[in-house]
Amino acid sequence: MTVHHSSEALLDSRKKTRTGGEVLVDALRINGVDRIFCVPGESYLAVLDALHDAGDDVDLVVCRQEGGASYMAEAYGKLMGKPGICFVTRGPGATNASVGVHTAFQDSTPMILFIGQVAREQSDREAFQEIDYRRMFGQLAKWVVQIDDATRIPELVGQAFHRAVNGRPGPVVVALPEDMLTDAVDVADARAYTRVEASPADAQMEQVRALLSGAERPLMILGGGGWDAAAVDDIRRFAALSDLPVATSFRCQDLFDNTHPNYAGDLGPAAAPLLMQRIRDADVLLVVGARLGEMTTAGYTLVDVPVPRQRLIHVHPGIDELGRVYQADVPINSGMKAFAAKACALGRIERAASVWTEGAHADYFAHLSNRGQGPSPGAVQMAEIMQWLRGRLPADAILTNGAGNYSAWLHRFYQYRSFRSQLAPTNGSMGYGVPAAIAAKLTAPQRMVVCFAGDGCFLMNGQELATAVHYRANAIFIVMNNGMYGTIRMHQERSYPGRVSGTALTNPDFAVLASAYGLHGECVDTTADFAPAFERAAASGRPSLIEIRVDPEALTPRMSLTEISEQALAQLAR
Repeated sequence: MTVHHSSEALLDSRKKTRTGGEVLVDALRINGVDRIFCVPGESYLAVLDALHDAGDDVDLVVCRQEGGASYMAEAYGKLMGKPGICFVTRGPGATNASVGVHTAFQDSTPMILFIGQVAREQSDREAFQEIDYRRMFGQLAKWVVQIDDATRIPELVGQAFHRAVNGRPGPVVVALPEDMLTDAVDVADARAYTRVEASPADAQMEQVRALLSGAERPLMILGGGGWDAAAVDDIRRFAALSDLPVATSFRCQDLFDNTHPNYAGDLGPAAAPLLMQRIRDADVLLVVGARLGEMTTAGYTLVDVPVPRQRLIHVHPGIDELGRVYQADVPINSGMKAFAAKACALGRIERAASVWTEGAHADYFAHLSNRGQGPSPGAVQMAEIMQWLRGRLPADAILTNGAGNYSAWLHRFYQYRSFRSQLAPTNGSMGYGVPAAIAAKLTAPQRMVVCFAGDGCFLMNGQELATAVHYRANAIFIVMNNGMYGTIRMHQERSYPGRVSGTALTNPDFAVLASAYGLHGECVDTTADFAPAFERAAASGRPSLIEIRVDPEALTPRMSLTEISEQALAQLAR
């Protein structure tokens, strides 16, 4: 068993004089860091050397590309609710890692990216791989800092942790000049960061009570970052007590048990038309944590900008978000835990009897069961496969995915039943699923982890299969192969029907590729092939990959490729 030293013990046992790299690693340990994702680089060798002395206190996960490493750190931060830590080298390492920073920013995930930097005496000369990271990451991160003085490491690293977790959680970037890390200094350590959470005023909670008690068609939308299991439990009890239908924002489906009778579905590209109409028809919207971004609001059409038709209660941990797009009737700056606890403490909010919530759940169930729709084109029915997985996977299984039309089947037909069982990028970033699954399996080895990826999505970070094998991260990777960039082809057919350009793909045999990496590999050509292939993968005792060969016509759960093209041609002919 790994033994983690307390921050007090580290403070007491610190050596008198240390290198900047040692001071930094001690600061990480004091702040509770137990895992780091990295691609090694000569610009931070002093940190790697200090990690050698940290022993089993810090698990160093070495990845195959910085984009994969930063995705893993983001997924860790999302899963654990504390900063995911990533180390990369300067220049190309930092640019590769930027995709994870953007994901963490839009997903409100705590994360710290440490970047090795050129030596201080070489700065501003366009030295080898030199970049000004304050300028590069200025709009991608919550804060960017370069530590030029090793004696300031405890102060600035402590501030990095504080900024990453407090307010609206997000990514922080810290640049580390190579020569600063080898400086020998005598400096005291700082204490571990402290979480600070805003809480709603009692008067605001009475406004919430008043608006909801007078509502005939209320609806709650959950999303964003800063949640924990207790907050999720509190908000569920609040919804049940007050008979509120609950929807979740784009790729935040695990914030509310999808089998609960108050669940109304998720908002995003695969949202049910009836749910979207309920958002429009609602008289009060209680939005907790979600920003109400483009994907959640169907391009800002469900909620009018800037003054919504619905009475809006907007709860968000970031003060800058309140009033930025929507002028709420009751804007509340609060952390999720504090608001959920106070909402639960309100008790039952009495309203006139209504079948509104029951109807919302019935609409969701009809959408889930694919009622009224026929089979998809081809020999593989993804709706049936997802239905089988709903019954097969444990309630705490973690499902990951990147971006692409393939994810519509996952979002529509799977039911998330426990908190932090969904790891998916709300910024729509391709290539996320594979590294996220590896991070999840390393972080929660007792839980089943299943990754979904399209053929285009998979090959953006498929090389991290080598990382999965190296660290025995026995996730199951499902690759849906239709031979194209499906989402772009869909938009192409809608806007330029019949004029295919730049979206066709030539793919390897993914099962054979997986075997070459050392995984268990399977290939599925029919619906009936999937269940036995999955069971063999689960029993293999190693990472596994299942390639599902999907008919290109089965582009979305609702419409085939040909139907999309024909509809666009008919509109052009009018």
